[in-house]
Amino acid sequence: MHQLNLRKARPEDASAVWEIIEPIIRAGETYVFSPDTPREKMLDYWLGADKDTYVAVLDGEILGTFYLKANQPDRGSHVANAGYMVGEKARGKGIAKAMAEFSFVEAKRLGYTAMQFNYVISSNTVAVQLWQKMGFKIVGQVPDAFAHPGLGLTDVYVMYRKL
Repeated sequence: MHQLNLRKARPEDASAVWEIIEPIIRAGETYVFSPDTPREKMLDYWLGADKDTYVAVLDGEILGTFYLKANQPDRGSHVANAGYMVGEKARGKGIAKAMAEFSFVEAKRLGYTAMQFNYVISSNTVAVQLWQKMGFKIVGQVPDAFAHPGLGLTDVYVMYRKL
């Protein structure tokens, strides 16, 4: 059996990261980014200096990516925020769960005491269920906060867990 390697993203990973991110943002169903966000702008965001960005590698291929960052500056900087994406061909294989478990350990190592997701689209049931299985609670709901391309205005959850 091959082992999934989770490591910090490197500059040379940018193209592989873009291959994961592009179809997800083009679909416009689970992230707030405009579907026509250019490659450079999206990679500047995902790989930005304000984040610790990681990749999930199996047999030399990057299958997923996530970042950790402070949810808020200064007095809110002990709570992590994160974003996760898994490539389409790798979905349903436990990559997201592995990245989540690794991210909790890594976030704690970086000094965070909790993790908060500010904008989980309620219609993204796969993500909502995964986060709930991973110990997150829905602590808030924002009505009609996301303009879903097929469902129209959709609620967004705020989700939280201690590390």
